[in-house]
Amino acid sequence: MENGRTSEGVQSVDRALTILEVLAQHGTSGVTEIAKDLSVHKSTAFRLIATLEAHGMVEQAADRGKYSLGVGILRLAGATTARLDVVQEARSVCRKLAADTGETVNIAVLSEDSALYLDQVAGSSALQSHNWVGQHIPLHATSNGKVLLSGLAPERLEELLGSLPAYTDLTITKRGRLRKQVDRVREDGYAVAVDELEEGLTAASAPIRNAHGDVIASLSVSGPTIRLDEGRVVEVVKLLVEAADEVSRRLGSTAG
Repeated sequence: MENGRTSEGVQSVDRALTILEVLAQHGTSGVTEIAKDLSVHKSTAFRLIATLEAHGMVEQAADRGKYSLGVGILRLAGATTARLDVVQEARSVCRKLAADTGETVNIAVLSEDSALYLDQVAGSSALQSHNWVGQHIPLHATSNGKVLLSGLAPERLEELLGSLPAYTDLTITKRGRLRKQVDRVREDGYAVAVDELEEGLTAASAPIRNAHGDVIASLSVSGPTIRLDEGRVVEVVKLLVEAADEVSRRLGSTAG
């Protein structure tokens, strides 16, 4: 029975996406035409359209009975465009930072309850660097995650401070302690995580801000703990913060 529901759910998603593609192609379309394109009964097409309309993905056109893509599509596209802008504006800065430090440089953004890595540049010392692009990484166990948490309103921060699993003996698993670290990140303007996600991995991160001063991404430098000792981290953080501020300025920020 459960497999049947799953199959129906996948079919509904497939049909809903097809509706969006049809409207993108034709501009506007009526329920009858959409049902024909989907090879389904008119009532089925109407239910799918009603659901998409409730989420702002489609809307009724000026011509009653016709539908077109809704503003919800623009909202999603805008979020994607903003992420692409960050990567594009940061690319040359990331390359320079990787060259100056010799370590791996990453850009991450908040994605639901994790950090999503968007771009990576390997430094000269990172001969076999792990590729983090496209991966979701826990917020509480990474320097990028702590920076992203530092940009949240208190209520949103509390929503994300759920289970804090340990990845190493040094992973922060107490919510109170994590809150204090996030407060420290806000004051210092950067975060450091030593052996918290993986033993032997150290990373430092700094916020990238938009024109409104909001934290929209995190820029990080990471490498082996044996190479990024306390003294080296101090040197790296200085370069890192300067690089993050430069990307922020390119995105219109006047903060910092």
